[in-house]
Amino acid sequence: MTVTGIISAIVIGLILGLLGKLFAPGRQSIPIWLTIVVGIIAAFVGTAIARGLGYADTKGIDWLEIITQVALAAIGVSIAAGLYGRKGISR
Repeated sequence: MTVTGIISAIVIGLILGLLGKLFAPGRQSIPIWLTIVVGIIAAFVGTAIARGLGYADTKGIDWLEIITQVALAAIGVSIAAGLYGRKGISR
């Protein structure tokens, strides 16, 4: 992955974290920084999955890769909200 690819993944990760929070079921009481971190991780993992399965190298916009990333972000936000919520309750 090139430097441009890493920067793109971070920027897309910011957007993906917010989209993941939007699509995740229920209410998520997690800070925005955690949402962004989850989105960045989802961007990297989603790209790796898409490349591994061979559907990331199309001409134009890779819609399947983006869908994979958003789905991973939604799952990640749900998990983070559950873990973060438990931490806040046990204080």
